[in-house]
Amino acid sequence: MSVQLHIIEETADWIAVDKPAGIQVERNPFGHSVESLVYAHLQQAARNPYVGIVHRLDRVTTGVVLVAKRKQVLRELNQQFSQKDIRKAYRARVIGVPEQLEGVLSHWLIKDLKGKRAVAAEEGAAGAKLCEMGYRLIAEAPEGQAVLELYPTTGRYHQLRAQLSAVGLPIVGDTHYGGPAWEETAIMLQASALEFFDKARGERHTVEAPLPKWAGKGQ
Repeated sequence: MSVQLHIIEETADWIAVDKPAGIQVERNPFGHSVESLVYAHLQQAARNPYVGIVHRLDRVTTGVVLVAKRKQVLRELNQQFSQKDIRKAYRARVIGVPEQLEGVLSHWLIKDLKGKRAVAAEEGAAGAKLCEMGYRLIAEAPEGQAVLELYPTTGRYHQLRAQLSAVGLPIVGDTHYGGPAWEETAIMLQASALEFFDKARGERHTVEAPLPKWAGKGQ
């Protein structure tokens, strides 16, 4: 399968790409990855380029992935993630329409390694971790669906998918969490924007992925 690298923005320190569905972020023996595609791109200018993976997305999720081009930049960006100085936004198309136009979802989730999913639990349950995200209704869509913007303040395993499912708003295509089938390798979930402090600019900077077709008007 041929996979093209879609570059959103590139500087001397980092490169932001629009990850397609169906590939993993990190290099793996099963096919293309964001890491291998970025390496091949950078290899056009350097024999052995540095590729530092800053964060990850699920294989079925599309959108912004930020990759460091130097070790020092990776350390700085990792520090921003650990200190929660990086702001992430997502788009999702879900089954159902939330009663409120915007709000905050808060759940305790347990990572089920055997089932490869996150499960909602009671506070204090063994292994349960608090997950929170804000949401805003962007538009209602045909067939009783809705397009939402999501703003997670925590970064747990399958958090967005599990939280939306827990409130009866499963993502289209996410059969793992109760959504209807769509495409074999994709769900309607996109990492739409990433805001971070760009040291070279000396200010905060945002990279955004193009609007997916399923989030457009009349789709």
